[in-house]
Amino acid sequence: MGFSRPESGTLAMCSPEEAALLRLEEVFSATLARINSLVFQPLLEAGELRLSSEKGPEASDPWGRECLQLLQQLHSSSQQLWDVTEESLHSLRERLRRPEAVGLESLLLLQSADRVLQVHLEYIESYTCCVAVQAFQKAVKRRSEYWRGQRKALRQVLSGLSSEGSVGTALLQALRQPLAHHVQQYVLLLLSLGDTVGECHPTRELVIHAASLFGDLQSFMRQELDQATATQALWPTLSSRLRDVLCTPARRLLQDSQDVPVTVTPLRAERVLLFDDALVLLQGHNIHTFDLKLVWVEPGQDRCTFHLLTPEEEFSFCSKDPQGLVVWQWKVTQAVCQALRGKKDFPVLGAGLESSEPPTCRCGAYTFRAEGRFCQATYEGEWYWGRPHGKGTLKWPDGRNHVGDFCQGLEHGFGIRLVPQASEDKFDCYKCHWREGSMCGYGICEYSTSEVYKGYFQEGLRHGFGVLESAPQAPRPLRYTGHWERGQRSGYGVEEDSDRGERYIGMWQADQRHGPGVMVTQAGVCYQGTFQADKMVGPGILLSDDDSLYEGTFTRDLTLVGKGKVTFPNGFTLEGSFGSVSGRGLHTQGVLDTAALPPDPSSTCKRQLGQGVFPVESRWQGVYGAFRDFVRAGCPGDLREALLGFHVQSSRELRKSQEYLCCERTCPEDQAGRMEDLLEELLQHREPEALQQCLRKALSNSLHPLGKLLRTLMLTFQATYAGIGANKHLQGLAQEEVKQHAQELWAAYRGLLQVALQRKGQAPEEDEDAETRDLRVHSLVLPLMLPSFYSELFTLYLLLHEREDSLYSQGITHLSLFPDARLLEFLDVQKHLWPLKDLTLTTNQRYFLVRDKCFLSATECLQKMITTVDPREKLEVLERTYGEIEATVSRVLGREHKLPMDDLLPLLIYVVSRAQIQHLGAEIHLIRDMMDPLHTGGLYDFLLTALESCYEHIQKEDMRLHRLPSRWSSREPR
Repeated sequence: MGFSRPESGTLAMCSPEEAALLRLEEVFSATLARINSLVFQPLLEAGELRLSSEKGPEASDPWGRECLQLLQQLHSSSQQLWDVTEESLHSLRERLRRPEAVGLESLLLLQSADRVLQVHLEYIESYTCCVAVQAFQKAVKRRSEYWRGQRKALRQVLSGLSSEGSVGTALLQALRQPLAHHVQQYVLLLLSLGDTVGECHPTRELVIHAASLFGDLQSFMRQELDQATATQALWPTLSSRLRDVLCTPARRLLQDSQDVPVTVTPLRAERVLLFDDALVLLQGHNIHTFDLKLVWVEPGQDRCTFHLLTPEEEFSFCSKDPQGLVVWQWKVTQAVCQALRGKKDFPVLGAGLESSEPPTCRCGAYTFRAEGRFCQATYEGEWYWGRPHGKGTLKWPDGRNHVGDFCQGLEHGFGIRLVPQASEDKFDCYKCHWREGSMCGYGICEYSTSEVYKGYFQEGLRHGFGVLESAPQAPRPLRYTGHWERGQRSGYGVEEDSDRGERYIGMWQADQRHGPGVMVTQAGVCYQGTFQADKMVGPGILLSDDDSLYEGTFTRDLTLVGKGKVTFPNGFTLEGSFGSVSGRGLHTQGVLDTAALPPDPSSTCKRQLGQGVFPVESRWQGVYGAFRDFVRAGCPGDLREALLGFHVQSSRELRKSQEYLCCERTCPEDQAGRMEDLLEELLQHREPEALQQCLRKALSNSLHPLGKLLRTLMLTFQATYAGIGANKHLQGLAQEEVKQHAQELWAAYRGLLQVALQRKGQAPEEDEDAETRDLRVHSLVLPLMLPSFYSELFTLYLLLHEREDSLYSQGITHLSLFPDARLLEFLDVQKHLWPLKDLTLTTNQRYFLVRDKCFLSATECLQKMITTVDPREKLEVLERTYGEIEATVSRVLGREHKLPMDDLLPLLIYVVSRAQIQHLGAEIHLIRDMMDPLHTGGLYDFLLTALESCYEHIQKEDMRLHRLPSRWSSREPR
């Protein structure tokens, strides 16, 4: 640590203040070097030797080890202080050696004043930590003789060191006095230098800034020494147990109720200690410690009281001395601010650059101790006035975790909770919306059993619409889609038992099938009856795959027993008593009637189940109800997910949330726009054409409220009618359900529109009458939503009309064998209507051999019917086909010609036979059922009736056997 003095010639070329600074740094550097050899080396060697030589219980003395660590930290800070002093010396020497080339701003004290200050602050912090816990006194205790011998050497470092007093006091002075003197001289010389350089000098601001910093450092040092000394004096006044709990090197006492009396109610503390990190209330042998980061100060109504709020306690400070109470309130407030900033106020308490009032919203961690749901749980996150509020995490000792939103101390908003199960590494994961501490609203829950529930909750229980699905590899794979009440299946619902190949559609109560219900099996057998306690009771209906019908009673396992009647597809009936004997199958005693007239095959195969038993408007109220609640609440953005559900991209992210307590759900604000924008869009597109485009966009967007509703309805439809539920006896149930969904979607749109009008302060639209509503539903909504249900719905139509379509297919196959001329002749089409002019023949061709050439444009047009699912578009295709037929005839006749029914029907049969549309019967019946009522009795109705006549004629036996019918019978439009 040596240094050399600059030549005297260079000193005269710089200011006297710079020369004085150089001498000051030289002296301080030498002093630090002597302190290192006189103090630190002996202290550290003694401490290390003591710890290494001790045996028994003292070998693990925590205080001894802590003192050694504090001294090592102080030594390190002293070394950094010497390093920065040497850097400052170097910059001063360069300046004094070459003043013309090196400017005043190059001095380390000016160029890096903040860095120099920080090194001094670190030394002061290390020094005061040693002071607060009497580290020097403890360190020299066993070598007091040695240190008494060093007193003379210490006098050379210190001024005014008394020969009396303890060695520890001498060490305190040796490590503090040189620094205090050094900083004092810094301030004086820098202020003098500032006066010397003048107002306009470019470095004046740097000099004034440095002088201000070190002036503040003087105040900071005095405050820190006062606080450390007061803290040191506190510990002997406390019992050893209290000292062990409260004493830490970094803790500083700011206020003591023994100095400024104060009363705390209702806790009635005997002594109040305000530290820089905690407020401590001593009550007998009890210690109440409050982290200042989680203390809120509320001024009282009078000058004699102020209130403190903590996560689990509320109490008041009172004093008969208003001035003393002001002191306490101010110090507590500033201590809270300082604790929240995470660093000491500079230069003194309450003089920081930030606001002197602590924020009401904060972040912090706290472990709850009071009995209750949060007992022993640690909350880390945002707070507001002593309560968890905002984003946060709760962790219980038993492994439970909750991450999400809080409000006024309770889980409120979206949150994810993990609940460990008995088996290792197994958790129940709840990703739900919460209200006032319990699950309420939409949630996705994955259980340790691999079951997954997606649906609504109320007061922590499944309530409303929801889907519970077990894992495919479960012993009995089940999937329930329907309504819940207080954690149990209740109301209308659909359960699929994949293992048994059964699907139950019907009513539930208390987690059991109860009330009217329909059971569909994979073998095509259907049961309808009344269920009680999960079993069918009383009379019911059984429909087999071959259309046999049983009406009677069943056992609990759906075996025929008791009185009943079987109607066979050929019309025979068997009425009597039924039963079964183990190993011998079903037996009966009754009357077989073979004299009954054969029933209409179309009526026997088209028996429908469930209609009238489950009113269509009440089936999926849990789905509609959540949307209605959203609309009634005014479509608030914060309830959007809770009432309409949220979107998770894949099941992989569902599992990921268990591992990382996160939920990668698509943010509706980012993907679909804010709710205000969606409502504004509805207001801007109210004309029919614009409205249809707006509805198409909304329904196709899975994040739009209407799109979410549609997808939930799709889920219920697939759960009911796909797979095992694809049974022809459920077609009527499905068809009326689709129409009901269309009405509900229109009502949902109307609800959103009313909210949009209300937000704009406009008058709401008048209620629609039933006729207007039906027209809007069929013209606007049904065409847009039908594609979402078409696959399952059309499958049911295919199954229902399978027999007729089979006959129709046979007829088409036979008619396709005819050449064009032969087929026109067979169908009794008048020859003057034959479009032979359209035929271009080669030399080897004959008219009667040409195939698939006549009415080609009409045939190609009709084939487009299967390219759309919209009933209106299908009817438009039929209308264009009719137009093509008439255009062809008019061209043949050379004049415009309107075809009468007698001429149209055979021509249409021709076109239908050449178009060869598969499953035409299913197509016709779907169009008829879904047709807009506005078209009833009009052209579309007439053309559809004509197509139905063609379909029926092609099924007839004479068509399939190539026999020409004697005459065509005209059919009037229905």
